[in-house]
Amino acid sequence: MANQRLDRRDFLRQLGAGAAAGALGGATLPTRLLANPSPNEQIGIGVIGVGSLGGGHHLNALMGMSDDFRLLAVADVDQVHLDRAVERAGGGVEGYRDYRRLLDRQDLDAVLIATPDHWHALTTIHACEAGKDVYCEKPLSLTIGEGREMVDAVRRAGRVCQTGSQQRSDLRFRWACELVRNGAIGELERVTAALHRGPSAPWQEVVAPPPNLDWEMWLGPSPWAEYRPARCHWTFRWFFDSSGGMLTDWGAHHNDIAQWGMGVDHSGPRTIEGAARFDPDSMYETPVQFEVRYLYESGVELTCTSEGRNGVTFHGSEGSIFVSRGAIEADPPEILDTPPGSGEVQLYQSPNHHRDFAACVRSRRRPICDVEIGHRSVTVCHLGNLAIRLGRKLDWDPEAERFRGDEQANRLIHKPNRQPWVL
Repeated sequence: MANQRLDRRDFLRQLGAGAAAGALGGATLPTRLLANPSPNEQIGIGVIGVGSLGGGHHLNALMGMSDDFRLLAVADVDQVHLDRAVERAGGGVEGYRDYRRLLDRQDLDAVLIATPDHWHALTTIHACEAGKDVYCEKPLSLTIGEGREMVDAVRRAGRVCQTGSQQRSDLRFRWACELVRNGAIGELERVTAALHRGPSAPWQEVVAPPPNLDWEMWLGPSPWAEYRPARCHWTFRWFFDSSGGMLTDWGAHHNDIAQWGMGVDHSGPRTIEGAARFDPDSMYETPVQFEVRYLYESGVELTCTSEGRNGVTFHGSEGSIFVSRGAIEADPPEILDTPPGSGEVQLYQSPNHHRDFAACVRSRRRPICDVEIGHRSVTVCHLGNLAIRLGRKLDWDPEAERFRGDEQANRLIHKPNRQPWVL
């Protein structure tokens, strides 16, 4: 089961049909790397958003990969986060309160974006316009319309863009999807993506933002809101102006794997219906419990639910496979006697999400979770939230990315940005 180094021919063969991993049309290596074409040349990178995820997980990962990356700059609207990241990174790393000043640097080849969700589109598009490659955390976008604009910006600029759906770089998830797509469980009938329940919280009083935080800049393109501590930083996830709740937070992971296993990375469901329970006494706006059912053109039904064991279960006519972080199980167990990489369909192999990004910055190929894939996966999540909030079954055209005969729903594909932060 160990991953083997692949030459270019084997790599292309193992991507499987429809993997959309072609070279970036007209794109070239970053100018600085062209001047130093050695495969060992470090990629100059900056991090935008250095809170708990960007300043912890991602900063540590990049600093531990000095053969690939040279961390040069960080940006955050919270001075405490910024100072902590600069101190952790050590000498030679500069901090910025405004990410646009970071993007002005000519020694940066790429940026890693770990801001709250409502900032993903603008920072990604601005980075592409500045000639930087992008690793953007999931969920990729705040709305379906934003996601499409991000894809267009990446393609227009010829950039590499990795979505931070790192489960694709986990052997268990790739193995499960390969087994499904090679018919190990017979004909695929349905998929269950079990997430977690959403949280509740008591209401907080309005207070003045702390002096270390630029609250106006933190809000950015989202509507104005008075400051309450739980609206900011990690708990931004539970407010619709900055995120989409558990359906986008964990859904962007597990619905992504569901679509990978179904082989619909560049498509989506045809109909969506869902129900949810909200906590009327909670300060948080997003659902506490939910169940959304998606029907695909193939007849396969995906159920995304807050109940059950966290993970993805593929149900077929001859068996089932469950996969989560740290576990893969099958019924019957003999299904797992087939090792990864041994079937006719062999999926993109990435043993490490950051290293895959680095390899694609150098090769100019599309990464394992290219921006289009990230957009399609989070679209599934957005569709679920829209079906819940509208309270009716929705008819979706994944090719046109429009609702059929439902202009009210179509108006929700986009969300207006607050001036001057317009796309």
